[in-house]
Amino acid sequence: MNSCRQFSSASISQQAAIPFGAIFDWDGVIIDSARLHEESWHQLARELGKTIAPGSFIRGFGMKSARIIEEIHGWATEPEEIARLTNRKEALYREIVKRSKIEPLPGVVEWLHRLNEAGVPCAVASSTQRLNIDAVLERIGLRRAFRAIVSAEDVTHGKPAPEVFEKAADRLKLPAGRCVVFEDAHVGIEAAHAAGMKVVAVTTTHSVGELRAADLVVRQLDELTIEQVKTLLSS
Repeated sequence: MNSCRQFSSASISQQAAIPFGAIFDWDGVIIDSARLHEESWHQLARELGKTIAPGSFIRGFGMKSARIIEEIHGWATEPEEIARLTNRKEALYREIVKRSKIEPLPGVVEWLHRLNEAGVPCAVASSTQRLNIDAVLERIGLRRAFRAIVSAEDVTHGKPAPEVFEKAADRLKLPAGRCVVFEDAHVGIEAAHAAGMKVVAVTTTHSVGELRAADLVVRQLDELTIEQVKTLLSS
C-alpha cells in the first residue's frame, strides 16, 4: 500500500458522524524504531562512560526518556542534568534516523487509509519528543494522516499515567469513551485503560500472551476492520 495516497483534512465538526477516535502510540506501533532507540542509548552510555544493564531497554519501553535516565539507568537525579541527558539522547536518535532506512510498520498505511475513508480522526500520543516524530513523519510521508500530535513535551506525567491519551482525545474533541488506543507497550496499555479507553495491542515488541491486558491483540494493524473496532468500543 502506497503511503502517498492522499489523506483528507476535513473538519472534525460533525461529532455524530465520527465512528470513533483513533489514538496511536508512536514507537512500535507506527514505526519500529526500537533498534534506533537502543543504539542511541548505547551511544549516550559510551559518551558518559556508563554501561546499560541487560533488560533495561525493554523495561523502559514506552516511558519518557527522562524517567528512564533517572529510574532505570540511574544516571542522574538533578532535573537540569536529566534534561541535558534527555536532549542529548534524543539528538543522537535523530542523527541515527537521518542515516537509517525507516518506514511504517507493515499494515500501518493501509489501516490509516481505512480509518481516513471511514471519517475516523487520528492522533499520535507518544512519550517521544515532537522533533523525533516530525523528523520521521517527513521521511515516511504520513504527516497528513494525523489531526493531532501529543508528545513528551505536552505532558507532565508520562505513561502509565493517562495524561497523554486524555490530551489526545481532547485535541480530537472526543470523549475518552469514544476513543480507541493502539499500543505495543505495557505502560501504554495501562495508561489507556486509566484514561477509560479501549486498547488494541500490536505484537511488535511483546508476544500475544504478554499483551493479554489489552482488549484485543493483533499481529499488524491491517488485520482490523472498522466494524470490529466499533464493536470493541460498544462492549
